[in-house]
Amino acid sequence: MAMEYYNSDGIKKPEQGERTRKFGMIPIAIIIAALIFLLLNSMVITKENQFKLIRQFGRVERVLTQAGLSFKIPFVESVDTIPKELLIYDLPASDVITSDKKTMIVDSYVLWHVTDPLKFAQTLSGSVSNAEGRIDAIVYNATKNTISNMKQDEVIRSRDGKMTITVEEPDTEVKGNDLELSRQEEVVEITSLTEKIMEQIGHVEDQYGIELMAVEVKKLDLPDDNKQAVYARMISERENIAAQYTAEGKSEARMIENTTDKEVSIMLSDAQAKAEATVAEGEAEYMRILSDAYSDPAKTDFYSFVRALDALKESVKGDNKTVILSEDSPIAQIFNGGY
Repeated sequence: MAMEYYNSDGIKKPEQGERTRKFGMIPIAIIIAALIFLLLNSMVITKENQFKLIRQFGRVERVLTQAGLSFKIPFVESVDTIPKELLIYDLPASDVITSDKKTMIVDSYVLWHVTDPLKFAQTLSGSVSNAEGRIDAIVYNATKNTISNMKQDEVIRSRDGKMTITVEEPDTEVKGNDLELSRQEEVVEITSLTEKIMEQIGHVEDQYGIELMAVEVKKLDLPDDNKQAVYARMISERENIAAQYTAEGKSEARMIENTTDKEVSIMLSDAQAKAEATVAEGEAEYMRILSDAYSDPAKTDFYSFVRALDALKESVKGDNKTVILSEDSPIAQIFNGGY
């Protein structure tokens, strides 16, 4: 006969075997939780944009460069994460001085990434902020050394790596003894400011395990107190250049006008000479025809008759049609039958 036990509140107490089973399941749950905890602490998940450093008592044991699942010894080995993707660091604007003692403000940024995670961890403690501090110093020194060897106008021209130049080429047509030149503007490639800075930087991969992919200057400006003076000087230089071009244009215009006037004068002179020669030839032909006519008696009477009619025609112009002639007049002889 089973014995039942009740507490002071009248609630039935569990039997002895049931209590034993419940207390026996507690260690199993603890063991399972411990195993899960150890499993989770032994797993290392490496993403595509990460490097993983496995350390044992602070010393790097191995480097995980491939994405995937790996394992480590729990509580003995630790994991450090280093970025694998391309990073951008915006440098603070800094003042630099050109070779002609002009101050300029340079604002730039750097594209960089980690190439050797082990060396990166050994030299920079695997810290991105430490790397950016080192990059700041390297790029600033390279920028200062580059610009300090250049004049201010050279820095401005090399900003985009392109420069517009004026090229004078001889025309294919030569007028007279003067060889005319045509001016054309061409855009030529030059070494840009960023390329010169990169040449100064050199290689930092061997030293820190990082690579600077590019240094780009996003702003190149002048201090506020120098802007007005520089602008005034630039305006003055442009006005001088414009005045020079204007003077050269006027000189060329005068040369063209003089050449054109000379050519017109020559053409008019030639035309007038040809016209006079043609008139002279016509008069000579006219005199030859008259000479031939008067030398032939048969033609002499006819030409005299025609000339008398022409003279009469000229005499009766206008409203007055009356002509008074003497009997011996050649015209009167026409009407009297003298011809």
